[in-house]
Amino acid sequence: MTQPAANMRIDGDRLWDSLMEMAKIGPGVAGGNNRQTLTDEDGEGRHLFRRWCEEAGLSMGVDRIGNMFARREGTDPDALPVYVGSHLDTQPTGGKYDGVLGVLGGLEIVRTLNDLDIRTKHPIVVVNWTNEEGTRFAPAMLASGVFAGRHELDWAYDRKDAKGKRFGDELERIGWKGDEEVGARKMHALFELHIEQGPILEAEGKDIGVVTHGQGLRWIECTITGKDSHTGSTPMNMRKNAGRGLALITELVHEIAMKNQPNAVGAIGHIDVYPNSRNVIPGKVVCTVDFRSHLPEKLHGMEAEFYERAPKLCEDIGVGFEAEVVGQFEPPAFDPGCVKAVRDAAERLGYSHMDIVSGAGHDACWINDVAPTAMVMCPCVDGLSHNEAEEISKDWATAGADVLFHAVVETAGVEG
Repeated sequence: MTQPAANMRIDGDRLWDSLMEMAKIGPGVAGGNNRQTLTDEDGEGRHLFRRWCEEAGLSMGVDRIGNMFARREGTDPDALPVYVGSHLDTQPTGGKYDGVLGVLGGLEIVRTLNDLDIRTKHPIVVVNWTNEEGTRFAPAMLASGVFAGRHELDWAYDRKDAKGKRFGDELERIGWKGDEEVGARKMHALFELHIEQGPILEAEGKDIGVVTHGQGLRWIECTITGKDSHTGSTPMNMRKNAGRGLALITELVHEIAMKNQPNAVGAIGHIDVYPNSRNVIPGKVVCTVDFRSHLPEKLHGMEAEFYERAPKLCEDIGVGFEAEVVGQFEPPAFDPGCVKAVRDAAERLGYSHMDIVSGAGHDACWINDVAPTAMVMCPCVDGLSHNEAEEISKDWATAGADVLFHAVVETAGVEG
């Protein structure tokens, strides 16, 4: 077994054309995509991906939560496969590259190996994970979480969207509920290519991010309870304003995150205000605090300080406060050997690179529990993602896929 030669490169034009072809499915209203999980558009995107995989000579397997696995055989029938991929589902106002680059970059590896007539010792499997985004069915990274044993399959089936539709029912409706036991597959390693979704690589002028860690996360759902009453006729000193509690909690989250700089973030994203009327003082607010850090001590410390201080802030203004953790994972540290393969590939190919921490959650973060895992990142314009204006260049996509190709093929073992 040898490393792939430094002159071996993927076909950047073919990769880009595939990205643009997939983007025609579930077009957004402003140039991006709306291909939410288990919609008809998701089903159509899956069919296109399957057709491309079959044209590349791959065999397709699908598990009971809809994860798609396209396999290229290796020369050693007993060798565990090297997996590579990401997700095809998008946000409601998503871009054309988030997740999709990782899946089609994996397919491009296989196409390039076919072009060069190269065999690998280990099989290579290109994977599309179901419901990475979590925007229609919470939580995010749902199917990879079931695969890794973080969630139970029946619990995942019972997740409901805003219209009350069950995940399991919608999976069957679009025809992508497979027969394989979820998590039964064993992996030699997994690699995931993704756009950075942040501004660091572009600002630093780097082609490649070598992802060493993912961020740990705490989602804390807070319920602030006051008393809804008329905004015009209720005296200021007699109000129980849940909206004011929200304001205090929002500032607290910002303060805690700033105290823990660098390498920590915090904000309130989701907010529901009741009754949400112009002339009614809010009687209840439900909001979700999002704390993240790749350093466990900072993540735990921010959570502890929040629980210590938030109830008192609300008590002081006469409103109630309750909180529960609705999403969490500890910071994943990616496999040193796989990370080295990514770094070495960038060096061998002459791409500028830097170590980076993933600011977002990814399927690789869950799979890291059960297999050696690493990620490759490429820049995105202004760090913008989860937005239809999300943009990358063909050169960035090509560089990321080149590094992915070399890391995966080296790990899979070139026969020669």
